[in-house]
Amino acid sequence: MERKVALITGVTGQDGSFLSEFLLEKGYEVHGIIRRSSVDFRERIAHLEGKPHFHLHYADMGDSMSLVKLVGIVQPSEIYNLAAQSHVQVSFDSPEFTADVDAVGVLRILEAVRTNHLEQSCKIYQASTSELYGKVEEVPQNENTPFHPYSPYAVAKLYGFWIIKEYREAYNMFCCSGILFNHESERRGETFVTRKITLAAARIAQGKQEKLLLGNLDSLRDWGYAKDYVECMWLILQHETPEDFVIATGVQHSVREFTDLAFRHVGIELRFEGEGINEKGICAKGPEHLIGKTLVEVSKDFYRPTDVVNLWGDPTKAKAKLGWNPAKTSFEQLVELMVKHDMAKVAGEGAAAKVRMNLAEYLEKGVVK
Repeated sequence: MERKVALITGVTGQDGSFLSEFLLEKGYEVHGIIRRSSVDFRERIAHLEGKPHFHLHYADMGDSMSLVKLVGIVQPSEIYNLAAQSHVQVSFDSPEFTADVDAVGVLRILEAVRTNHLEQSCKIYQASTSELYGKVEEVPQNENTPFHPYSPYAVAKLYGFWIIKEYREAYNMFCCSGILFNHESERRGETFVTRKITLAAARIAQGKQEKLLLGNLDSLRDWGYAKDYVECMWLILQHETPEDFVIATGVQHSVREFTDLAFRHVGIELRFEGEGINEKGICAKGPEHLIGKTLVEVSKDFYRPTDVVNLWGDPTKAKAKLGWNPAKTSFEQLVELMVKHDMAKVAGEGAAAKVRMNLAEYLEKGVVK
């Protein structure tokens, strides 16, 4: 049986690394796109490099010729377009770049497939987002809920969603969008709120940080585990017809709940006092030296110009049509998994710093040359 060939954009990201592992286990030939950069961000896929059916190629979502050439060389049977400027706050600072990658980048992928005459043989998955619902018009959100994007990121992703739908209808291509709600993991970027929380909890517990600054604690999100979500991406492309699906858990939690649970996993119980910008998380139980101290504060610096406060997905269609189980990893298990990882990471950073300090001392004394 001939191996299926998958091409993944955004392969170095959280989802790209989990999806690569998943597809390799399924017997795929996996090709990933990386950008040339002076800083190497390959730590999430370093364990896959050198495997016989895993290949990396240089290309860029802003360079249509590089995409056309690569699609022609790889001849993929499936493309997973995960590449994006995916940070909502950053999209307010870099709206043009966000539009070029997240909107026009999708068009470049579609045209690369058409230019190589692969319309009928190559299936395309587009990583869409719950941010499309933005200023939500109904709760929970499903495939028929009206979109109301509320950030430059969401507006760019909306173009990506509609151009996929247009090419599906205009050219009879098998291309679909997975409308992913928030999905986290131990591989999540450290600037995203969930990872920021779990790392801060670990650092505060180990005496490496004094407090955690957050934005709106009342914001509600539907948080799932990224490793579970990549399976649903694959299932979407195995479905008999090209359709768009909401990928979510159907369960909602606040930023405050995530924070409270993360700190509990490091042995600290918080008591929240005040409201809005004046709310604080105070240590009620935990190490003696932290009792009564303010460990969590709200900062206006982390409020967005327009903030989405109530995202909650309805995965009924994905469960019924794809047989996907969104409850494989619970919210509580997800937070615990992330905290355990970051407790070990912070401990490791401390050990490494100690080694560096000792080495510096030896060098100073002329012991090591």
